[in-house]
Amino acid sequence: MAKLDQKKGGAPRAWQRMLSGRRLDILDPSPLDIEIDDIAHGLARVARWNGQTTGALPFNVAHHSVIVEDICCQLKPGWPVKWRLAALLHDAPEYVIGDVISPFKAALGTGYNRVETGLERAVHLRFGLPARLPETIEKTIKRADRACAFFEACQIAGFDDAEARKIFAAPRGIAPITIKALDTEASQQLYLKRFHDLYRQYAAALS
Repeated sequence: MAKLDQKKGGAPRAWQRMLSGRRLDILDPSPLDIEIDDIAHGLARVARWNGQTTGALPFNVAHHSVIVEDICCQLKPGWPVKWRLAALLHDAPEYVIGDVISPFKAALGTGYNRVETGLERAVHLRFGLPARLPETIEKTIKRADRACAFFEACQIAGFDDAEARKIFAAPRGIAPITIKALDTEASQQLYLKRFHDLYRQYAAALS
């Protein structure tokens, strides 16, 4: 399709068709084309660590996201539900662009960051969150994300403790977590259940 568009003198196709039937423009995403079922379906099929993990099952982004939200609750007991929802959705753009490891993100530079930020903004607006999260909220989510990455690195991604501590820093104030991969369907349903539980609470708080 992209080649055909170019032959006609048009720009290459920048949208992706989702299973919901939505056509999501990756370069200029509309919140109206964001559906939670598409997000959950995609994230449950995106492997963390480019699939370089032990065990028969890949550890997917949907499961990772649920754990990160759990860690945020440890770090911030009583955290408002809107920020818990933001934590669950912190990797939502990866249902479109995949889980790119940090060294490759740095190599890709501003172009990748622009696409990721645009998708994140559309997801946030779709579900009633601020287009850009407050810095303090982002810091908490990133701290939880790095803590989860530390446990993943040591348990399933082949890092020894010293190497993981150097790259991710040892988590503080967090109970140890056992990382065990779930299959695609279980991860998808776990993510959807957590989303609907949080979103229901958030909508009730707004009403």
